[in-house]
Amino acid sequence: MNVWAKTICRLLVALMIWTPYQIATAGMIGTDQVVASSPQADRTTVLNFLNRSDVQNQLQSMGIDPTSAKDRVAAMTDSEVNQLAGRIHAMPAGADISWGAILLLILIAAAAWWFWQR
Repeated sequence: MNVWAKTICRLLVALMIWTPYQIATAGMIGTDQVVASSPQADRTTVLNFLNRSDVQNQLQSMGIDPTSAKDRVAAMTDSEVNQLAGRIHAMPAGADISWGAILLLILIAAAAWWFWQR
């Protein structure tokens, strides 16, 4: 093996060791915990969503002041807030991969293929 192959192998081993392992746990919850959402919890969900920096940047790009958006949420009825919180909960979590991450995956795959072919 040449120097590059040894270096890449050592790097991959170090990255595998460094990667944290996550343990999933599961437990039973009651239906009342799932179904019951208080109006205050829904309002907190919407306000926390508005506090995110990417949401505030999007609001500002559309010409809406984030503080006035929070005031509008405070003026909404409980059913309106519940509907909005439901839409927030229905949004996909994550799933936003950047072009840099795609390029990195392609480069890693190409390097692995190149070393495998040698």
